[in-house]
Amino acid sequence: MVKVTVWNENQHEQKNPVVRDIYPEGIHGAIASFLTSAGYEAKTATLDEPEHGLTDDVLANTDVLVWWGHLAHNEVSDEVVQKVQQRVLDGMGLIVLHSGHFSKIFKTLMGTSCDLKWREADEKERLWVVSPSHPIVEGIGEYIELPQEEMYGEHFDIPQPDELIFTSWFEGGEVFRSGCTYTRGNGKVFYFRPGHETYPTYHNEKIQKVITNAVKWAQPVKRERPVYGNAKPLETIKGGN
Repeated sequence: MVKVTVWNENQHEQKNPVVRDIYPEGIHGAIASFLTSAGYEAKTATLDEPEHGLTDDVLANTDVLVWWGHLAHNEVSDEVVQKVQQRVLDGMGLIVLHSGHFSKIFKTLMGTSCDLKWREADEKERLWVVSPSHPIVEGIGEYIELPQEEMYGEHFDIPQPDELIFTSWFEGGEVFRSGCTYTRGNGKVFYFRPGHETYPTYHNEKIQKVITNAVKWAQPVKRERPVYGNAKPLETIKGGN
């Protein structure tokens, strides 16, 4: 069974009653619930726990890490970020949601500012599937329509994605690369844009389906790890010292 850890800073839920009403168990709890229903072993971790809930033992037993953050990016310790980065390089999958684009771990893995335009205006978002054969969009039609979301607009300062899965259009006219995949070391990374905390986005069945599919896609490949460092020759090297 694929082991998933859903990480959420869990700050909006404590400070904003609107968010608390939408996600009484927290955003992390909502995501872990539908992943559990989909057959994954899903646990949660939050900012205020020791080591932000991401101890060596937790990370060692995580196949895919789902990350949501917004208010407290700078409160995540650099030591924990380095440990998460190494686990991704070693093969752990990482799914970064919405404002997690500004998280330390995503910026570290991307090597860019990851900045963008944004606006909160209760506007419609239409996420167009631009890679219809990709496993992340299995069971999804031509698009996902959300009646209200926060706008993110280009330019999105990220490296060129390995694969572009979704492109969003917003009622105000902007577009955005809303579903992007990357490989980093032996790990897979998926950035998925929707999920503003004051909208019930993670209760949407199609959004749940995308994240569920993404976990399956991002899970580590079952094979022997590559060997790094100084290597003995496989063949005899004539004239070698």
